[in-house]
Amino acid sequence: MRKVLWVVIVWMFVVFLPPLVARGGEVIVFHAGSLTVPFKKVEKLFEKTYKGVDVKREAAGSRTCARKITDLRKPCDIMASADVEVITTLLFPEYADTCYEFATNRMVIAYTSRSKCAKEINAQNWYEILAREDVSFGYSDPEADPCGYRTVLLFQLAERFYKKPGIVKRLTKKALIRPKSVELIALLETGNLDYAFEYRSVAVQHGFKYLELPREIDLSDPSLRDFYCQASVRLKGKRPHEYITVRGKPIAYGITVLKNAPHREWAEKFLEFLLDPEKGMKILRECGQTPIIPPRIIRAEGR
Repeated sequence: MRKVLWVVIVWMFVVFLPPLVARGGEVIVFHAGSLTVPFKKVEKLFEKTYKGVDVKREAAGSRTCARKITDLRKPCDIMASADVEVITTLLFPEYADTCYEFATNRMVIAYTSRSKCAKEINAQNWYEILAREDVSFGYSDPEADPCGYRTVLLFQLAERFYKKPGIVKRLTKKALIRPKSVELIALLETGNLDYAFEYRSVAVQHGFKYLELPREIDLSDPSLRDFYCQASVRLKGKRPHEYITVRGKPIAYGITVLKNAPHREWAEKFLEFLLDPEKGMKILRECGQTPIIPPRIIRAEGR
């Protein structure tokens, strides 16, 4: 009888202790809108692995995510940005001292079979199609979202690549702008927008048709860094009346655990889980995004 009792006690210890240990644990993650689909899948797998832990995600434009931390002082454990420089310019060194480049992407033009000129648009005439009066297109707010300022950089590079001055002025003048690029998805799906500048991964995840652009302008090729850096945009900096210049460069996503993370232990476990080639990185690849394995580490100066 005593032996049976001990077996029951051990069984209860094995079955119920892990959930009890994890119960109440949580991770607060602010992330780029373009990471919504893969991070939702990572969240589900992480919570299945660590029963009782709650991953709380907030998706927004990457610069908006940073402002939530620096201006609104919202509690956050992890921030994942579509541009690693959002972390290094807005969060280093006060709020973070280490980040990881963990994924790449490329700019494309997303559309549907209902989009005007869908059968006509190609890599040589897209800027002429979008400039037509009866064609609508949009991109995200450059001040809120890297996909937005990357679109403006793309326009500048297109002027050089195609040798067609005026592309920037013509396209920025008529574009529909939304706070983050994923907000344009609903407009595409309902037919209220013909085209949207998106990341390739977002177009793949939502089943859109998409036009691949020359590598000279899609910000995907590390070997073209010198060409990309000829384009630049001026954006608001850390403090009021301060501005920073962002130059064109190959797309690199970044992620960091904040220095004042309220749930550091679980945040570090989530980061490790995400960067695991057979877990988070596998999910990214399945969602049409190229992971960087191993991730590149960037540290704040003087750390």
